[in-house]
Amino acid sequence: MAVTIRDIQLKTVRQPLRSPFRTVLQQVDKREVIVVAVTGDKGHIGYGECVAFETPWYTEETITGCRFVLEQVLVPQLMNKTIGNPQEVWQLFAVVKGNRMAKAAVEMAVWDLFAKQQEEPLWKFLGGSQQPIPAGVVVAADPLKIEEQVAHAAQSGYRRVKIKIHPDMEIPLLKSVVSAYPELQFFADANGSFQAESFGRLKAFDDIGFVLIEQPFGERQWALHARAKSELKTKICLDESIACLEDVQQMIDHRAGDIVVLKMSRLGGWTETLKVVKLCQTHSIGMWVGGMIEFGVSKAHNLALASLPGIVYPGDFSASRHFWEKDIIEPEITVENGEIALSNQPGIGYRVV
Repeated sequence: MAVTIRDIQLKTVRQPLRSPFRTVLQQVDKREVIVVAVTGDKGHIGYGECVAFETPWYTEETITGCRFVLEQVLVPQLMNKTIGNPQEVWQLFAVVKGNRMAKAAVEMAVWDLFAKQQEEPLWKFLGGSQQPIPAGVVVAADPLKIEEQVAHAAQSGYRRVKIKIHPDMEIPLLKSVVSAYPELQFFADANGSFQAESFGRLKAFDDIGFVLIEQPFGERQWALHARAKSELKTKICLDESIACLEDVQQMIDHRAGDIVVLKMSRLGGWTETLKVVKLCQTHSIGMWVGGMIEFGVSKAHNLALASLPGIVYPGDFSASRHFWEKDIIEPEITVENGEIALSNQPGIGYRVV
């Protein structure tokens, strides 16, 4: 069913986090995103969310740059176009180099629009089947607060806790925390903070009890990740290294990882992400859905993604109130018994406020 794009609106949202979020790369105290609203010829509105950060600490894109690309390049390209299926947006934007986060925000909105036109939940429109979705929370790299934050996560019913790590963290503290909660799955996220000279230090994290270690080395350091995969018993997971389908193939060819973090914003939207999912399924690569300290629009898309077959590891799915005093969707996302129920309403399943 073809859709003609009649209007595209961009709305900037700024909010402070309930508490600062610290990694080895940066501390995030407040968040700014751009919500994209795409209206079709039948009046339905699809929503996407641009989740680039204010500074290029995670990817080269920034929210300021994305706003320019959205306003001056992508929106004019899509306005008044008739789209036969949402994958055509990816093809239409192919002439624009890079800018995956800006592209993803628009493409996500169009997928939501198509699902609403079909009067079908987005997760069913995509062929998802798994639900409810297991919830996971991220704990920032602050040794003074780790024990308290993990205890709170356990009390709140989360199934998985991801701890931000770096080479200087105390191994006994981490071992103590992980061993205290045998019912939880623990992930470690290094954000590329290890170097070749600290490889021996990485091995010290191998006996802590983590299910996986995420992105121990830099984005293009395939050889070091391959060495880690061969020498550590803990599974190696790649995040920042995976920006496109070809990167997953590189990981497979170099035997540089066991698991991939799926982030639609980094991959450029649904079309490329679905290609990555298929490739990982073909090669028995583990998958889970990562978060970007995002609001409910992006998280709703991520929940639909997590419903696809083969995505077996718990993702970054916290309740709306974990980061925000008030989210931009209604109803807000809640965690019950360690899980998040998928909405059966059309599209992303939430009202954007």
